[in-house]
Amino acid sequence: MTANRLIPPTPSEADYQDSAAEKPSDLDGANDPITLFASWLGEARQSEPNDPNAMALATADTDGLPDVRMVLLKDFDHNGFVFFTNLESYKGQQLAANPKAALCFHWKSLRRQVRVRGVIEAVSDAEADAYFASRARDSRLGAWASAQSRPLEDRFALEKSVASYTLKFGVGPVPRPSFWSGFRIIPLRIEFWRDRPFRLHDRLEFMRDQASSAWTTSKLYP
Repeated sequence: MTANRLIPPTPSEADYQDSAAEKPSDLDGANDPITLFASWLGEARQSEPNDPNAMALATADTDGLPDVRMVLLKDFDHNGFVFFTNLESYKGQQLAANPKAALCFHWKSLRRQVRVRGVIEAVSDAEADAYFASRARDSRLGAWASAQSRPLEDRFALEKSVASYTLKFGVGPVPRPSFWSGFRIIPLRIEFWRDRPFRLHDRLEFMRDQASSAWTTSKLYP
């Protein structure tokens, strides 16, 4: 009996002929990671079928046990990368106790990834209010209704909670809950990775000791 093969064969040289990996590298001479990230994200928006702003967010609890999940990047600039969440969720609690995190963007259509490591700060109330107000009304009601990360008896309990808050707010405004806000990851390291044939990938790392420091760069072995 032949076992089912779960891992596909390694791509042959022919598989790379027309791939993005064969285009000239834009890592050579890059000196600003945020400008480069903006360029890559712009390309991903054209090629990724779903959520080009999706990123894996890694946190750790007070014992150092890591946790990771997919979230959506909602804003970025030279100050950092922003996402929003229920502050009482697992990630909210972990970030409050250990304000450091890592991100990974993977764009399969481009054969690229970006890794970010840094420290965490809370966004301002004004930032959180502005983003919350931009969400669909049903999403705002859902933020009130969901006790994120806590045990759920059954689906009906969630639907009942949504109905309760729908009734509570009626046709009026849905304010931002005090337990819902955002975090900014202030990057101290950002690595850009491009797939290349035969696992001889391109890697460029930007590093700094603190947010006020200038970036330095280093090429890394694949």
